[in-house]
Amino acid sequence: MRQIVMDTETTGIDPKEGHRIIEIGAVEVVNRRLTGRTYHQYINPQRAIDPEAMSVHGITDERVANEPVFGEIAQAFWDFIEGAELVIHNAPFDVGFMNAEFTHLKNDGGPVIGPVEAGCQVLDTLKMARAMHPGQRNSLDALCKRYDIDNSSRTLHGALLDSEILAEVYLAMTGGQTALMLSSQDNDSSSSAASHASSRQRVSLAPGQLRVIRPSETEWEAHQKKLDMIRGKSGGECAWDKLNG
Repeated sequence: MRQIVMDTETTGIDPKEGHRIIEIGAVEVVNRRLTGRTYHQYINPQRAIDPEAMSVHGITDERVANEPVFGEIAQAFWDFIEGAELVIHNAPFDVGFMNAEFTHLKNDGGPVIGPVEAGCQVLDTLKMARAMHPGQRNSLDALCKRYDIDNSSRTLHGALLDSEILAEVYLAMTGGQTALMLSSQDNDSSSSAASHASSRQRVSLAPGQLRVIRPSETEWEAHQKKLDMIRGKSGGECAWDKLNG
């Protein structure tokens, strides 16, 4: 399954008032593993950025003055997201802005792209979090704290950084192990790793026999670091140690 975890930054809060997208960030997740493929683009909105919005993301008019307009990046962006499930925190906000941009593009005589729902499924992690944690704060920062995800570099909102953090939050929320971002060396060996995983899945088992999948060296190191963190927060004790004692 291919998913695109993404975020946008804008000139204001409502596209119906003429506000536009000024930054798009997205990371690709396939079968719950970060692939290392990303999309990141600043955009010239052809209008001023509201001071209130600027205080949130820190992007100034001068920063985006020489960036391409949306029509110049629309096709590349659509090619990156088409066919995927988009994972977005507060999806109606971002989808509303993206669809407004696609409408502007069509009205200006550009290619007919979108709406988002025509090429993608959409999963709203804010809606998911509210169902999982009713009555609690479910902002991205609150979820990072709840799931013990480091967001110390998030002093201001930024589309690509927020997408990377949201990917970790989403994988933690849905109960699976967060796969580490592939390095260039990992990318070189990804095809052989995929082949190995595929062959491992094809092993036939006797009735009642359980499949045992050993962790990779990277997974084992991540597991040990997690245990060390638990021991540090609990005075040196960890329930896992008792299970393996």
